Amino acid sequence: MMETEVPAEADSTLGERCNILPRPPRFALGRTVVDRISMEYAAVLITEALLHRGELPPLTIVGPNAYLVTLAERDERFAEAMQAADLAVPDGISVVMASRLLGTPIPERVTGGDLMERLCAEASRFGFRVFFLGGLPGAAVMAGHNLRLRYPGLRICGTYCPPLGFEKDPVEMSHIRNEINEAAPDLLCVAFGAPKQEIWMQANRGNLRVGAILPVGAAFDTQSGLRHRAPRWMQQIGMEWFFRLVMEPRRLWRRYLLGNAEFIGIVLRQWLHTPRAAQSSEAVGTHAIPTGDGD
Repeated sequence: MMETEVPAEADSTLGERCNILPRPPRFALGRTVVDRISMEYAAVLITEALLHRGELPPLTIVGPNAYLVTLAERDERFAEAMQAADLAVPDGISVVMASRLLGTPIPERVTGGDLMERLCAEASRFGFRVFFLGGLPGAAVMAGHNLRLRYPGLRICGTYCPPLGFEKDPVEMSHIRNEINEAAPDLLCVAFGAPKQEIWMQANRGNLRVGAILPVGAAFDTQSGLRHRAPRWMQQIGMEWFFRLVMEPRRLWRRYLLGNAEFIGIVLRQWLHTPRAAQSSEAVGTHAIPTGDGD
């Protein structure tokens, strides 16, 4: 039988930094692990880890959604980067619904953009230094400005938007690391888009003087106003993916229309191999799986 529950790693960076709070339980979805955690608990856990930063390597956070789950099935390097993260918050509503179908329910969706804003609020309270890396040209600067207006005292210690193709340029890659290390942020938010941001995080974490690294997708672009996020009511009913598809059909049609079918296949195969006693009757009987997620 396929096991969906995955024991938390006792020797993880998260465990070393924050041994007061229990490590959230996690489950496997295909080749991806997901922590069964709420927004509130994720924010508290990361904040506590930053307060006990010490000399440990950076805490790495990822946000599995339907697209990333299917991508991990096809890309070995990406799958390894996702599995190596210290915390995997449920970014996609489809992942939340799949967890309920498989009998390992996640309480709510925790998007990278929302978690970034919540951590910026905590940063303004505790004096953490924050660095914004990536996004559209000018987006990180504007996002930092807008967030400082909402959270007085927020310390944005640096922003940088690398040129296209930076990942193939060793000189530029070294420059990025130097920019970050000179700023020495507590929290580094990376907006390269998947899978680039997760692979970059895993490859560079050992050479960065930071407390935690969070991938945020298009969060700088939406925070700056360069892109629009779905209305709150669409986010709440799991239809943010449809809004994004309508706004950017040429870029996203393959991800949502083809990738969603692959994601459903992954979930159904796992459901068929999951002991029926472990499956929630409520999840099986009353919920369909939305098949798209926002960044």
